[in-house]
Amino acid sequence: MHGPASPGWLLVALCAATGAYCLLRMRSGVEEQRRAAGGEALMGFGMAAMAVPPAAFTPPTWAWPAFAAVFGAAALQALWTARTSAHHLHHLVGTGAMVYMAAVMAAAPAHAHDHGQGGSGIPLLTGVLLLYFTGYVLLSGVRLLPVAGAGGPAVAAAWGDRPEVARACRLSMGIGMLAMLLTI
Repeated sequence: MHGPASPGWLLVALCAATGAYCLLRMRSGVEEQRRAAGGEALMGFGMAAMAVPPAAFTPPTWAWPAFAAVFGAAALQALWTARTSAHHLHHLVGTGAMVYMAAVMAAAPAHAHDHGQGGSGIPLLTGVLLLYFTGYVLLSGVRLLPVAGAGGPAVAAAWGDRPEVARACRLSMGIGMLAMLLTI
């Protein structure tokens, strides 16, 4: 993505850590959680790879179409699973946004990657995606707030089965998606 190197590396670290946690969540005993965690791990690592600052590594020209193909396949899988779970609609929007960003980067001239010149893409589509992910981040943040009087016996859950950490993971990916959309 376009932009300065320091925020780019922070975005890489955030997305890679999120992807790593999602891999840990794939050890859950609940099959639906494992499937969702696999898709989220792909998103986290894919976002980390796409966010590497161009000053450190300029991907070959075939990399952006490859990203678009991988996330296009993930979007088809999310579309298929959205028939049974509305949560996968968010995965569909996320993978679609990744396909869009990869296509924008593939179409951008090589000098735009090196000099941080943004402004690529379709402004209306970028704006709609920005609005969606802003709403998603705000709603996810509110859902993480503790509810007064929601005490009770604390049950030790495995790291892969902690719903509040999974929500925080999704929130961090939403923030990362906002940052990536702002820099294309």
